[in-house]
Amino acid sequence: MQLDGKTIIVTGASSGIGAAAARIFAGEGAQVILGARREDRLKDITEKIRKRGGKAVFLAGDVADGAYAADLVALAQSAFGGLDGAFNNAGTTGVQGAISQMTEKNWTNVINVNLTSGFHAAKHQIPALQKRGGGAIVFTSSFVGHTIGLPGMAAYAAAKAGLIGMTQVLAAEHGPDNIRVNALLPGGTKTAMAGDDPEFHTFVERLHALKRMATADEIANAAMFLLSDQSSFVTGSALIADGGNSISKL
Repeated sequence: MQLDGKTIIVTGASSGIGAAAARIFAGEGAQVILGARREDRLKDITEKIRKRGGKAVFLAGDVADGAYAADLVALAQSAFGGLDGAFNNAGTTGVQGAISQMTEKNWTNVINVNLTSGFHAAKHQIPALQKRGGGAIVFTSSFVGHTIGLPGMAAYAAAKAGLIGMTQVLAAEHGPDNIRVNALLPGGTKTAMAGDDPEFHTFVERLHALKRMATADEIANAAMFLLSDQSSFVTGSALIADGGNSISKL
């Protein structure tokens, strides 16, 4: 029970990596607060966790809204007495295309959902963790913008790279508070965001040294490591869980 008794917020929890994380964290003893936009999906996942004996509550909203970030923390405190960690996982690739052809609306949306949401999350989560005497925060970043530049993904790369910079500063600022802050960089993962085109999946698989894509559970397990006491001396890191994508050229 790697997360036994810990209260953890999971955003982007209505599908993919976030949904897998909520289920796995609860199975490892955590009390989870699920956040995402789709209330019906959150309700369904929460009910399934409870049927398995887990403890979970949910709140639908937009992670780019600072008030929503505050409400998630307040829910953790009212439902479970405090906050011990957060997996800030929600994100979007937006409409892909060259900067010269990109609309400002798309750029702003991608930055807000992927990066500004991290600011809102940290702003409200850190005081709650300080009250607990410490804790851990994990942001989902990406190898895109860190080890590789993919054409058409400038907004996404900028946002995800920004999360790594923010992670490093937060780790330095709040290490004395016993708060660890890390970024998780997944490789290609079989989720709804990756679509269901077999040819595209084959192409993506070949980019990885392991010649396959990750499952959502595999990435969620990496996040669990960063949130658990198993990583008690890990902070300010950009943990690459990309199946060797970053080092593979064939």
